[in-house]
Amino acid sequence: MKATLVLTDGFQRVHDVVHEAVDGLPAEQLNARVGPRANSISWLVWHLTRIQDDHVSELAGRDQAWLAEGFAGRFALPFPPEATGYGHTARQVAEVKPASGEQLLSYFEAVHARTAAYLGTLPAADLDRVIDTRWDPPVTVGVRLVSVLSDDLQHAGQAAFVRGLLASA
Repeated sequence: MKATLVLTDGFQRVHDVVHEAVDGLPAEQLNARVGPRANSISWLVWHLTRIQDDHVSELAGRDQAWLAEGFAGRFALPFPPEATGYGHTARQVAEVKPASGEQLLSYFEAVHARTAAYLGTLPAADLDRVIDTRWDPPVTVGVRLVSVLSDDLQHAGQAAFVRGLLASA
C-alpha cells in the first residue's frame, strides 16, 4: 500500500471520529466545558481543523479554507484570522462557540476534502522532501503530515471523550 493511501485512511478516521463527537449535539453541548480550564467539543474540533487547514494548505501551496472560503467571517471569532488555537488560554477557548454543529462540520468538511484532494495528487517521493531545516532531523512532508494526523486523532478522541462525559452527566 502506498504511504499516501495510509495517510488518506488516517485522515478518514479523524473524519469519522469528529462526526461521532459532533453529530446531533445542540450548540449548548458542543460549547459546554466540563471544567473551567477544559476544552469544549467546539474548540477541539475547530482547533484540529485550523491546524490541518494551516499545515496542509502550506504544503499544497494554496490559501487556507478558513480565509479563502469565508469561514473566518462566518465564525466571527475575536482572534486574528491566522489564529489556530495553539497556545490558547482558557478564556480564548471559551470564545469558540459556533452556532451549530453544522457550522463546525461545514468548515471541517471543507478542510477534509482539501486534504483528501492533496493526498490524492501527492507523489509518494514527495513525502521525503524537507520543508523545515530548523529541526534535527529536518522535517519532511511526510513527518509534517503524520504530525497533523497525530494531533487530529488526539483532539478528535478528546472531543469524543467530552461527548461521553456530557452524556453521563
